[in-house]
Amino acid sequence: MPVLPRALEIQGEIAAIRRDIHAHPELAYEENRTSDIVAARLQEWGLEVTRGLGKTGLVGTLRKGNSVRSIGLRADMDALPMDETNDFAHRSQNAGRMHACGHDGHTAMLLGAAKVLSETRDFEGAVHFIFQPAEEGGGGARAMIEDGLFEKFPCDAVFAIHNKPGVPLGHIVTKPGPLLAAADRWDIRITGKGGHAAHPHATFDPMVAGASIVMSLQTIVSRNIDPIDSTVVTVGFFKAGSAYNVIPGDAHIGGTTRTTTPENRALVRRRIEEICEGAEKMYGVRIALEHKPGYPPTVNNAARARFAIDVAAGVCGEGNVRDNVRASMGAEDFSYMLEKVPGAMVWLGNGGDRDAVSLHNSRYDFNDMAIPFGVSFFVRTVERFLSEQPTA
Repeated sequence: MPVLPRALEIQGEIAAIRRDIHAHPELAYEENRTSDIVAARLQEWGLEVTRGLGKTGLVGTLRKGNSVRSIGLRADMDALPMDETNDFAHRSQNAGRMHACGHDGHTAMLLGAAKVLSETRDFEGAVHFIFQPAEEGGGGARAMIEDGLFEKFPCDAVFAIHNKPGVPLGHIVTKPGPLLAAADRWDIRITGKGGHAAHPHATFDPMVAGASIVMSLQTIVSRNIDPIDSTVVTVGFFKAGSAYNVIPGDAHIGGTTRTTTPENRALVRRRIEEICEGAEKMYGVRIALEHKPGYPPTVNNAARARFAIDVAAGVCGEGNVRDNVRASMGAEDFSYMLEKVPGAMVWLGNGGDRDAVSLHNSRYDFNDMAIPFGVSFFVRTVERFLSEQPTA
């Protein structure tokens, strides 16, 4: 069951849609033009369209028969706030905005799947095509859920594709369990007593307290986390002082943590709090810690991940799939959907090797040759899931 012939036939049409979206990128919750394009195509192909979930998000629904079984397929639509440095014809026409993560490709592939399934309808049940805004930090998946996504469109499973530079074209990889990390941010603001650099004994130096905190933060992973688990604690900035001969009165440290399990996420947060409390006592300063939770870890349901990789093997060939890819310390708000509905995300090869242009790079572009593989994966996932109904 290789790549669908129909997916190859419509590749040019879908690639043209993808390039048009790429040339007109829109930021989180501003995806009005993109949503209009998606809605118009879905309606043209006979799908029911519901707009306004998560502000600019929408759902297209295709039904056949009387079965109550249902499946959700998700694509993200937003771009990044950055300038593009490519010079091809479909480069961004909107300054300070670029599809540098391939959401244009994700949206186009899901549209392609909707087109094929609207023609074949080789399934029994309901397919919900979820086009989501604001993945790049805006929490669009959560916004859609809060607007009643899964109450209005119940799903027995939900699946998503993300392109992956460096994975060969025509390959699909994933894994059961954590695929991407939780991404949290934190700010540590230290208030001491400044003074003359020649008289440090008359101050409570926030720089010394801050330096101690930075070094202590590096022990969280090395001395608290099981070496088998993936965890990152990164200090992104340390701001203090303005003169050679002045001990400043305050300092500001900020950074991010990435964890792949809820337990480690809570542990890291607790240890940061304890380190700050200890530094207050040791250096006589006052410390205000602000924790900013981001996306939770993206955790694939084990049965759904096995199902997805089996479908992928039928599309790409047994030798072109892997079910043991290493988790990424990046983050994804598809995680919110996976907390509500058992499902899985797969990574689709965008081509290249280790020197491939990475995501969030000003010279990145989605590989249109990947479109037939993504369309075929989505279509076969629907057909098989709604016929086989794998167990949870």
